[in-house]
Amino acid sequence: MELWEKTLHSEVKFEGRIIRVRHDDVELANGEHTKREVVEHNGGVCVAACTENGELLFVRQFRYPYREVLLELPAGKLEKGEDPFEAVKREQAEETGTVGEDYVFLGNFYPSPGYCGEIIRIWACHVAGYTAQHLDEDEFLEVERIPLAEAERMVLENEITDGKTQTAILKLAALKRAGKF
Repeated sequence: MELWEKTLHSEVKFEGRIIRVRHDDVELANGEHTKREVVEHNGGVCVAACTENGELLFVRQFRYPYREVLLELPAGKLEKGEDPFEAVKREQAEETGTVGEDYVFLGNFYPSPGYCGEIIRIWACHVAGYTAQHLDEDEFLEVERIPLAEAERMVLENEITDGKTQTAILKLAALKRAGKF
């Protein structure tokens, strides 16, 4: 079976500060035509910053689309053309007031591939030092420290529901068990 889709026509329906929404007409591998709705996003970064005591730094913040407070690893969006590695260091410092070292790339996370082109690049690091937190003016969050083993349990018990955070914790826990972090 061939797996492909060809874009026949694309029209931007909305362009905002963070996302752009397109409506595409496409041809499927079987020759049929259909429509696709696509959310374009510059992507983001996420970091599992591990303290000298084996704790991960988390942020607890209100997430408007869900109308609830979520526990997440520090993360943020990329500016157009921004280097993801520089962005992850920036977000870590801004949200947690820490500087990292020995960064390990944990991979790319595709949050909703059925309609969104966002890619979140995930790293882990050791906390090397502390600085001042620099939150954006519309950003309100609390920093928490949770041991990696406890965070892994929280993922498995569905106490941590954010997908990028789950992925980072489970990958980091596997690396720790294998002696690779």
